[in-house]
Amino acid sequence: MNQFDTHEIFNQVTPFADVNLFTCDPALGEAVVREGAGAALPSLQALGARLGRAATLDLARQANRNEPVLHNFDHAGRRIDEVEFHPAWHALMALLIEEGAHASPWEEAGPGAQVARAARYLLFGQLENGSQCPVTMTYASVPALRQSPRLAARWLPKILSREYDPRPLPLDAKRGALIGMGMTEKQGGSDVRSNTTRALPVPPGEARALFGEDGEDVYRLVGHKWFFSAPQSDAHLVLAQTDDGGSAGLSCFLVPRFLPDGGRNGVRVQRLKDKVGNRSNASSEVEFTNAYGWLLGQPGRGIPTILEMGSHTRLDCVLGSAGTMRAALTHALHHARRRQAFGKPLAQQPLMRNVLADLALESEAATAFALRLARCFDHPDDPAEAALARLLTPAGKYWICKRGPAFGAEAMEVLGGSGYVEDGPLGRLYRELPVNSIWEGSGNVMCLDVLRALAKSPAAGAALAAELAAAGDANADYVAFVAALKVALAQAPASADGEFGARVLAERIVLAVQASLLLRHAPAYVSSAFVASRLAREPGGAFGRLPAGTDCAAILARALLEPDAAP
Repeated sequence: MNQFDTHEIFNQVTPFADVNLFTCDPALGEAVVREGAGAALPSLQALGARLGRAATLDLARQANRNEPVLHNFDHAGRRIDEVEFHPAWHALMALLIEEGAHASPWEEAGPGAQVARAARYLLFGQLENGSQCPVTMTYASVPALRQSPRLAARWLPKILSREYDPRPLPLDAKRGALIGMGMTEKQGGSDVRSNTTRALPVPPGEARALFGEDGEDVYRLVGHKWFFSAPQSDAHLVLAQTDDGGSAGLSCFLVPRFLPDGGRNGVRVQRLKDKVGNRSNASSEVEFTNAYGWLLGQPGRGIPTILEMGSHTRLDCVLGSAGTMRAALTHALHHARRRQAFGKPLAQQPLMRNVLADLALESEAATAFALRLARCFDHPDDPAEAALARLLTPAGKYWICKRGPAFGAEAMEVLGGSGYVEDGPLGRLYRELPVNSIWEGSGNVMCLDVLRALAKSPAAGAALAAELAAAGDANADYVAFVAALKVALAQAPASADGEFGARVLAERIVLAVQASLLLRHAPAYVSSAFVASRLAREPGGAFGRLPAGTDCAAILARALLEPDAAP
């Protein structure tokens, strides 16, 4: 120290970086193999190393510190509605597209394709979440677009491309394309049936003159969207009314950003949303001023058409939340192993061990559930797997996404004041965690969807029962929990109080599936602690409630493999 130094800096932890995000997570690797994607292990190991580099992790900080900027007009006053992004955003997007996070199950369809992609997406969720939004929408658009073979033939080659091309150009001039969504309006939110945006058919001659051989089923849209995700995308799926009397209901349209002649479509970006989190990504409000769009699916069947997209976006909400929680856990545990407090590392203090082990259980259970759900999507032609997906997708989106904010807050608290400042990632992760619970259907909407799945498909309940039965009857608390759940499932569709208690039912469905997976596949010290803390009693709103006798040391050793760290 020189004479002007006031103190020596010590007991400060270096950032969590230069680590392989895949190989440090044994639970994820086991789930990948178990759910049928073992062939993807080498590529996932390589991706984990790439994403864990300090330089890659820093892209997230840069992209969120330098937010997108909307430019409505050019220097001459011409309307352009261009969104300017920081180079870090483009680097993140290029990485996601190059790795096929938007396309791999569709271009490499086969056993385990959805599970492999889910693992990649979960790894990306540990890096940066805003860039996952346009990737998710592009990935999820494929089943909807395939309902129109003509549009699919035109758009899918560019959508499935592994080249990220952010240039504002018509489709023919692009090397790759991204798809966004525009569903909700000011007056309705999740109640999209109240949408007022209208679509009128374009005369065939005008449509052919503008679109050539693509001039079939062209409509002109007038109206607005209150949330229009990723306005920089090359096209958006949009809901609009096609009948003045309302009898035809909502229809779905593919609305391109540019017209074939290079002109801009009539989609005016009014402003970008000033969001709590997800700030690297642009979300906007738009108005349609005679915007052209192609009808996708049948007139008046817009909601069923868009549900082809919605189930996949909801899967990504589960994966994204699981990935973000995993990121928060790794930063917290890395810190606690190295930070000295009251004579020993934080991670060795009994109460802190309880908190960290509880977080680790939550994270592993979320990962196991997410990849099991992804396996359902690998088998759409299997009636039992399809029925299980119909039930577990909304249930999982409700419970796992709902657990995220409390998880992020607890992880932040492990670092104390250092976690509450923007110098590190935990503040950003905390702000990201609520969005997956809100986007693509809020918690209540998801729980009502669980009730609909049970009422409309007896096969869903049967598939769930088979999944739970696979764990056997060795754990008495699990057996009792499942027995009570079966009674609630039988009563829910017909009960007058079914809707009132739908959140509790959805929660218990997910907890039962998580427990079943852990009892079958995780070490006993993990599964027994999970059952004791979440099935034998209510899970509670805080972490650090594990019962006496829990093997916290073993749970934490499994949670994050760091050979250079003290236990």
